[in-house]
Amino acid sequence: MISVIASRELRGLFLSPLAWSVLGVLQLILAWLFLIQVDTFLQVQPRLAGIEGAPGLTDLVATPMMGAAATFIMLLIPLLSMRLLSDEFRNGTFSLLLTAPISMSQIVLGKYLGILGFLVIAVALILLMPLSLLLGGSLDWGKLVAAVMGLLLVSASFAAIGLFISSLTAQPAVAAIGTYGSLLFFWIISLAAGSGEQGGQFFNWLSLQTHYESMMKGLIRSSDLVFYTLVIAAFLLLTIRRLDNLRTEA
Repeated sequence: MISVIASRELRGLFLSPLAWSVLGVLQLILAWLFLIQVDTFLQVQPRLAGIEGAPGLTDLVATPMMGAAATFIMLLIPLLSMRLLSDEFRNGTFSLLLTAPISMSQIVLGKYLGILGFLVIAVALILLMPLSLLLGGSLDWGKLVAAVMGLLLVSASFAAIGLFISSLTAQPAVAAIGTYGSLLFFWIISLAAGSGEQGGQFFNWLSLQTHYESMMKGLIRSSDLVFYTLVIAAFLLLTIRRLDNLRTEA
């Protein structure tokens, strides 16, 4: 049943112009940034040639583009997630789900996997750009894999937060605004790290950006993987709890 819901959500995304617009805008902006990074690399390459251990294509082109990709995905996620559950409430179709022989966990996981499938496709298309550099150069596969893994994990975290916010309201516009605010909060909360040593460490740990930046450096640490897993699991559980409460009230 989870796979049925997930495929329905994914198919529904691609049947709407919104998903194609999101993919088109994302690819267009990142392709422009990618070409700028390539041009910059070509300009500095003669000076880097004589430096031992100088940064290469991965450091100067692929990684910066992946770093920018996370920011743009964060801005686009609310447009994708705002209708996941709020549309069900607004159209009255959620009452049909309540009477169906499926659990709230299956509904939540199905919808989450649907939007996650879309994000995997988006990341795969983004990955084609740095892979095209193999036609004229070489890549640091360790750093590239870490960057791609980081982009997938942070995108999955964005989606889990967006799904939870969508479960709180019947208005997609309100869900989108709430998701924007929540994602921005978890992205820039590390700016409060200067408010004290212990508090600073906590805010740094709570920031999605902090963990993502470490993976952009080619570091795959268990603490970062655990953090993203906890964020995804926490917001999915909150969403399930929210829907269970609605079922009880009904």
